[in-house]
Order: sequence, then C-alpha cells, then structure tokens
Amino acid sequence: MPDTTIAVAGSGLAGLTAALATARLGFDVVVLAPNQTRQDKRTTAMLAGSVDFLRQLGVWDEVEPMASALSTMRIIDATNRLIRAPQVDFRSSEIDLPAFGYNIANSAMTDALRKACIGTGRVSFINASAIGATFHPDHVTIACDNGEELDVSFAIGADGRNSVFRQSAAIDVREWTYPQTAIVCDFEHTLDHHDTSTEFHTPTGPFTVVPLGKLRSSLVWVEKPEFAERICATPLETLNRMVEDRMQSLLGKVKITSPVQTWPLSGMTARRFGKSRLALAGEAAHVVPPIGAQGFNLGIRDIELLVELMEKSNGAFSALGETFHRRRSADIAMRTASIDLFNRSLLSDFIPVQLVRSLGLYTMGAVSPLRRLIMREGVTPGLAFQHATRRLRQAMPGTQPERNAAR
Repeated sequence: MPDTTIAVAGSGLAGLTAALATARLGFDVVVLAPNQTRQDKRTTAMLAGSVDFLRQLGVWDEVEPMASALSTMRIIDATNRLIRAPQVDFRSSEIDLPAFGYNIANSAMTDALRKACIGTGRVSFINASAIGATFHPDHVTIACDNGEELDVSFAIGADGRNSVFRQSAAIDVREWTYPQTAIVCDFEHTLDHHDTSTEFHTPTGPFTVVPLGKLRSSLVWVEKPEFAERICATPLETLNRMVEDRMQSLLGKVKITSPVQTWPLSGMTARRFGKSRLALAGEAAHVVPPIGAQGFNLGIRDIELLVELMEKSNGAFSALGETFHRRRSADIAMRTASIDLFNRSLLSDFIPVQLVRSLGLYTMGAVSPLRRLIMREGVTPGLAFQHATRRLRQAMPGTQPERNAAR
C-alpha cells in the first residue's frame, strides 16, 4: 500500500471538497496544485443538498455567517419578443425549506475548505501541478512539474476542464461553445432583495442577480462577447446605471463594488467520469453555463457518491472508477442536457421554440404540484421521489401517523 493513499489534482472548490471528504474517511490525502495567480471574484449558490453535505464535513458552520439565503427564485422574461413567458416565483416555503440554498463568495468558501483540510491533519499540499499519471493494477504513479513522483492508491481529477489526470487516462471529451460571455461582479443597492434571486431572461442569455448580504448582491450577466468587451471598458458610473436599467430598478440605485470580470461560456462533458483508479469531479468531468445554480452543486454530487463508494470499498480501489462512472452518468447527462437546452432556447428566434419555453414556464407557475416537484428535484435529485413515496406510505391503510401512535 503506497504511503499516500489519495491524490487530488486541483485546489479549487471541487478539489478541496474532495480532499476534505476523503480525509474525513480516514485516508491520507495530497493535493497537487500551484498557487493561484488570478483571484476568483465569482460567487456560488450552494443548494440545500450541497449545504447538507458541507455541514456533514464540518465546514458549513464556518461559512454560514458569510452566506446569504436564497428563499425565492424569480424568473422574469425580459426578451421583449412576440411570445413572452409570465413571471414565475419559486418559494422554498412551498417545499418546507427555509431556503433553496445560500450564495457565498468563492474566495470565502475556498479559504474555509482549505482551513478545514489542514485541520484534519491528513491533508498535505504540494505547490506543483501534475504533468502525467500512470495507472497500474495496484497503484497510480503521478509525475509533478517540480520533479517529484508520487505513488498513490487512487487519483481524483478536480483540475478543471484541461485535467491532466483525465488526459493521462485517455478519456476523451465532448466540447461545445456558446456565442456568450459571462460578466461577473458584486454591487450594493438601496432596496432590500428580500432573499430573492432574480433571473432576467434576455435575448443574449440570463441576467442573474443573487443576494450576497444586506443590500448587497452578485451579478452574472451573460452577453455577446463583443458587448462584454465594451462593458469592461465602460466607466463605472455609466455601468452602474446600465445594471440598474437592466434589472428594471428592482433594487433601486446600484453601485458596483468589485472588479468586473469576464468568463467565456462553453460546455464540456467527459466521455467517462471514472476509470480504473481514477474519478473525475467538478469541471474535470463536466462544464455547464451558469444557469440554475447547477455547476458546483453537480460537482458536490460527484464527491458525495465518490466518498460513499470509497467507504464501502474497504480499500479495494481497482475498479472503483468504473463503478463511479456508471453511477454518475445519468445525473450528469440529464442536468447537462437540460441546462444546454434552456440556454439555447433563450438565444433562439424560432417562434415554436419561444412558444414551448413560454408554455413550460407558464405551466410551472400555474400548476402547484408540478412546480413543487421541479423545486424538490432542482434542490436535491431524488427528493421529489422520496417525498412522493413518503406521502404514498402515509396514505396507505395502517400507516397513518395517528394509527401508528395508537399501537
């Protein structure tokens, strides 16, 4: 058995979460990643299922004071097209949750995860990148760009869309691009957001405002690349007014308080999510546009399943990658396809597409059972099925709570 049991490539949110989760299982873990040169100014909306997992890992209590609740998700059609969808509000109280999730700065979440990793006494960090990996029947040999070579029992690729571990395992990817760039920043405003995240649908993509504290919010503004370039060169006072106008003065006066960054939008899925002694997590496995808060939450589900399989494996890792791939394929395929379809529907001028999209939003807004089912499934996959099963059991003769209590 090699000295270091688990190697994680990447020290972003997915990599640190994977390192912490596997360390909590009692494994020794080494994280391979160079020091970051670009500070990530983005925020991440952690859905309720992800929050529960982070709480189990003992890290959520550390960051909760810095997180903002998302109790209402609002969709507003701002396309000004011939066929427009009605406004739809999704309220967490409808599915008995205090909030769908919480929005938090990536930097704060990263710092808390790193601190928790160090606190386990089982996670070590190497300021180097993996440049290759060889997968043997009983271990993995990893070469680093600082000249070090490591033998480990299992490798986790969380090193982004250009994952070295994935390439070393000869796993191909399917990639696609969008004619869009995401503009991200934080801002202050004069009116209360009331824990409401608002997504304006525009012809160029979503314009999403997410609570980030008292009278503070974060913005993900999807535009055409050439327009995004002009935005970055726009004087701040002019940009403040543009943001306020785009959100129809919903939050009053606006003042941008962070650097404005841009991120080109694209998509990617690996042909396999695991192989032999390798599992892929986060953007090493799948990249999706910032719609519906699915990106990092999808990565959390990668890690949840991985630690579940590791816990049951008793150290027998030789075929763990194959099992991981089979178990993750359906969820990743469904989420990736739905996000891609939804994003492309915003860009389409084809009237039948607009009609189907508008009808879908109208139905969700008007049909309460369907809306609740979609909310439950969006927060935690399988939650809608669990809820329906519980209701069915309660309705069956002899299983009512009051009858059980009388026995």
